[in-house]
Amino acid sequence: MASAGRFLTTHVGSLPRPEKLIEIMFAREDGLPLDPDAVEKEIEAAVRDIVAKQAEAGIDVVNDGEMSKPSYATYIKDRLAGFGGAGNSYVFQDIEDFPSLKKRIFDDPGRKHRKTPACNGPISVKDMEAPAKDAARLNAAVAEHEGVKPFMSAASPGVTTLFFGNEYYDSHEDYLFAVAEGLRHEYETIAAEGITLQIDCPDLAMGRHTQYAHLDLNGFRDRMALHIEALNKAVANIPAEQLRMHMCWGNYPGPHHCDVPFKDIIDLVWQAKPHAILFEAANPRHAHEYELFENVKLPEGKVLIPGVIECQSNYIEHPDLVAQRIARYANLVGRENVMAGVDCGFSIHAGSGGVDPSVAFAKLAALAEGAKIASKQFWP
Repeated sequence: MASAGRFLTTHVGSLPRPEKLIEIMFAREDGLPLDPDAVEKEIEAAVRDIVAKQAEAGIDVVNDGEMSKPSYATYIKDRLAGFGGAGNSYVFQDIEDFPSLKKRIFDDPGRKHRKTPACNGPISVKDMEAPAKDAARLNAAVAEHEGVKPFMSAASPGVTTLFFGNEYYDSHEDYLFAVAEGLRHEYETIAAEGITLQIDCPDLAMGRHTQYAHLDLNGFRDRMALHIEALNKAVANIPAEQLRMHMCWGNYPGPHHCDVPFKDIIDLVWQAKPHAILFEAANPRHAHEYELFENVKLPEGKVLIPGVIECQSNYIEHPDLVAQRIARYANLVGRENVMAGVDCGFSIHAGSGGVDPSVAFAKLAALAEGAKIASKQFWP
């Protein structure tokens, strides 16, 4: 993952959307009539702008900021058929003891407009064109900036089943693998356009204290292994080197004291096909877990993309701190096996986000500057 003797930089996916686009996403989620041509024009402009801002900040591997989507996962209901059931909700185990905090989190405007209808019919592809449109917009915007490469995120089969309950299939396994087959088209369309595909998998970590809070650790690991099997099946036709996977314990401002330790699931993570793993490594709950790699050997062909920037705080990380965080991993797994990233997205639902948009881009610039400092240390 080194390029000309330096650490490359990237992020997880969602970036702050323009206010006008947020209004459009809210209206679309609420079922209000919209002019499709006008919507497309706003999305195209937003993608060009967001790619330019990433390039200006010094990010090497950029994306479309998820401008076309209401959120990183709930967009699936617009692309796959079979979702027309009752809305889904689940408990965040860590905030149940903090009712005032829970109210504040769920009062977020982005969550209020989020729609998560259950699966009540057979899963099939409904919108064949949407992934191709996303890819074309991104590639066109990237072509305007020398030296940057594209990635695009997509929801995993497991996180789709987390957001959208099952009212149709006889078992969770049947539902999960039907979703995996439905998502294959999106995954392969993105990859066919030469874009690195990032699979977002909060189900593999956040699922422990939400959807599967009732299970013990062994029960959760069994479910996690099943989700990884479904993911691997869905990306069977895509080279591992063109895939990366985002691990997430939940991008919300909760206490996170119920997060499953990385050490308890890392062996299963290696079984997923994507060659690169993005994970939380900057926030107060997970920053210490770099020590895990003192004893855990990185499998051949795998690359780490630790979050060295935190995405819930308006503090702008000092570039020297960013460099230190990069160095911790490079010293343990080798400089060629590390890329610098962000813990999670800055706006996982349209209209959400604890970081001011202008600060988000300043944090990305600090990421790039810190990577330069670390690069000088490892490639003197």
